[in-house]
Amino acid sequence: MLPLQNVRIVAVEQYGAGPIGTLYLASLGAEIIKIENPRDGGDVSRSVGPHFVGGVERSAASLFFQGLNHNKKSLSLDLSRDEGRSVLHRLVAGADALASNLRGDVPARLGITYPQLAAHNPRLVCAHLTAYGREGPRAAWPGYDFMMQAEAGYFTLTGEPDGPPTRCGLSVVDFMTGLAMAFGLTAALVDARQTGIGRDIDVSLFDVALFNLNYVATWFLNANVAPQRAPRSAHLSLTPCQLYRTRDGHIYLMCNKEKFWESLCDEIGHPEWKEDPRFASYAARLENREQLTRLLDAVLAGHATADWLARFKGKVPAAPVLDVPRALENPFVADSDRIQRVPLTGDSAIKVLRSPIRCEDPPPTPTAAPRLGEHTDDILQSLGYDSAAIAELRRKGTI
Repeated sequence: MLPLQNVRIVAVEQYGAGPIGTLYLASLGAEIIKIENPRDGGDVSRSVGPHFVGGVERSAASLFFQGLNHNKKSLSLDLSRDEGRSVLHRLVAGADALASNLRGDVPARLGITYPQLAAHNPRLVCAHLTAYGREGPRAAWPGYDFMMQAEAGYFTLTGEPDGPPTRCGLSVVDFMTGLAMAFGLTAALVDARQTGIGRDIDVSLFDVALFNLNYVATWFLNANVAPQRAPRSAHLSLTPCQLYRTRDGHIYLMCNKEKFWESLCDEIGHPEWKEDPRFASYAARLENREQLTRLLDAVLAGHATADWLARFKGKVPAAPVLDVPRALENPFVADSDRIQRVPLTGDSAIKVLRSPIRCEDPPPTPTAAPRLGEHTDDILQSLGYDSAAIAELRRKGTI
């Protein structure tokens, strides 16, 4: 069995941060039931383009949506209605957790906090992912990944020193916050199973973005040092740890231990550099980084990147600089199980990336992201609603 087999998680989620958190949980065996409002088209990412797969109902055709929501179920339910909240109460009575990513003032308004749901299930864990938290002056503010990168200093640490402020190319704050939510939810679930008492767990995009400044923040808070961008995507204090030029492009070297520096000197044919006072320590190499960069460029330009990677293999931490297509076609990826095939309708399928968390047991058999409300009737029937009651909920627009 997978670690979260037989764990049921109700997800009031949308877009990226919440869905990637529950995607991690689904990959570990949890049953994820997405609650989506039928009046507004459900999860907003169902309409996110520009890429859609053909032959699939429009509500599930977005490749953006498929990538974040496979292995989940969809229950269309309007939580702003009394009847919708009654359905939710029955659902959480048999659930282990509720996960949401909404604006900070919305969970209480929808009635999905632990104090509001504990009467229906005292063991329930309620994990809330918000932009700025559920309390404080920004609780009602909307917020997104790139905004957090801008305000938390990431833009000033990314790119070349003479370039404009630059964000990271991926939604790293969304993805890290989703993972933090999944971790917090799982930790609280362990405690709830031991004590019989659940709780609220909170995580925000802003707090995760700030927390990930880590050593950079510690330097400033204690040494009053404000780190700035370094050329060639270099580490702020360690060298050689940056891009270098080869005959046909670039290579990234990361000699963050003395033994790797020494191995590099041997492999490039300059063992004397190990004893050179300009480069004999971390501090000396940092002080003479520009000179060392020129020397390494001159040597590395003598061969192609692939030749150096073959020479450094297992001895010097090194990586090629690939674009996204080449990264996914890399034999280390393509010849492994890191890409999964998800069946759609008929003979069609899409490809998605496998979760990086691995167990001895195989991951769940991939299932396509659900159509809006695809599992509504089945879930309601399991909660004791008969056909007439379901029809009445549908007539009222509750489902």
